[in-house]
Amino acid sequence: MEVKYPDITVQLTETDGNAFAILGKVQSALRKAGVPDEERNKFFAEATTGDYDHLLQTCMRWVNVE
Repeated sequence: MEVKYPDITVQLTETDGNAFAILGKVQSALRKAGVPDEERNKFFAEATTGDYDHLLQTCMRWVNVE
């Protein structure tokens, strides 16, 4: 699987498994890396169109997840 932003790594281990916490960590990492608002909005829309498993898969497609 090719990661959209391979230079961005988000540590989700030892993180609250709540979907909103995960979304927040990835959104924050994208923002800190200078990803434009439009791209971050695309990530959010994609990540929230399915269930919890879809959310995790979307995160792994966009950033490196540890």
